Amino acid sequence: MTDPQSPLPLERARALPARYYAGDAMLAMEQASVFHRSWQLVAHQGQLAEPGDHVVEEVGGVPVLLVRGQDGVLRAFPNVCRHRAGPLALCNGKGARALHCRYHGWTYTLEGQLRSAPEMQGAADFDVGDIRLPPLRVHAWQGLVFVALHDDVPPFDEVYAGIAERIAPIDLAAMRFHRRDRYDIACNWKVYVDNFLEGYHLPHVHPGLSKVLDYRAYDTVLFPWHSLQHSPLRDSGDLYGEGDAFYYFVYPNIMLNIMPGRLQTNRILPLGPGRCRVEFDYYYAQDDAALARTANDQAFSDEVQAEDIAICEAVQKGLASGFYEAGRLCPKRESGVWHFHNLLRAAYGDA
Repeated sequence: MTDPQSPLPLERARALPARYYAGDAMLAMEQASVFHRSWQLVAHQGQLAEPGDHVVEEVGGVPVLLVRGQDGVLRAFPNVCRHRAGPLALCNGKGARALHCRYHGWTYTLEGQLRSAPEMQGAADFDVGDIRLPPLRVHAWQGLVFVALHDDVPPFDEVYAGIAERIAPIDLAAMRFHRRDRYDIACNWKVYVDNFLEGYHLPHVHPGLSKVLDYRAYDTVLFPWHSLQHSPLRDSGDLYGEGDAFYYFVYPNIMLNIMPGRLQTNRILPLGPGRCRVEFDYYYAQDDAALARTANDQAFSDEVQAEDIAICEAVQKGLASGFYEAGRLCPKRESGVWHFHNLLRAAYGDA
């Protein structure tokens, strides 16, 4: 029998077996081998514009704090006090002068240096100058902010290589945040990613979306750490305008849906073996044409998302049925799924 962790050529490939979509042990392994060892989208730069602005997030189960220092530098730390693991912040905020542990009041500078520790005078050989928050890797790109928990992640510029150049003249950095939608879905996080990565289901699941995308010209291009699904837009003037649709997936859980004058980012966050949360952030160019389309865009996106939720939850039930064996992939339409599964296989092998 072929080892399911050994990648096969696309023409012979099968999907991942059902057991990879279930179980607490599987998810724990993925948190460590996939989410802890990849660049994770955590904020947009508008949230961190001035010194003391900070964002509280979570990456692979690890609480994370991003903060703009007094020196203007953007930094990230575990949101964990060095005393007894209390939180340094409980929510996003603006203009903080220092980081105060909410448990026992230890205070750090915005640069992570411990400044004061109440009532610790009796502790032998204790010096606040010896204690700093461990820095995490942080990177800003096209107005978005990313964090990596470990040093052994691929270089950021390799992961996102070529995206800004491919979508030109669309300028993502010039777009402004508009709103966030959240959906909690009864499926494994990979089911949602798999679904995003192929247009094979478009004619069967998304009748409305199929009218504005050219299925015959719909193609997928693979890169080392991301994939692109591309289609010309048709008859979508009131919805997206004229141009092209770029659907980027960046391993392991980030999606960039780019249309003329509009960016939608998706973060896929596991909530358990059979549950995930999808966060949609919408950004728009600040011209009249793009802003005029926001209402239609929201209604249409809600329709497409409802269709995706229904099919993903049905697939999760199928995977859990005991009657599914890993099926063959369609070489013409499912190369993005094959690419994602191979990246996962490599991470599982390393683990």
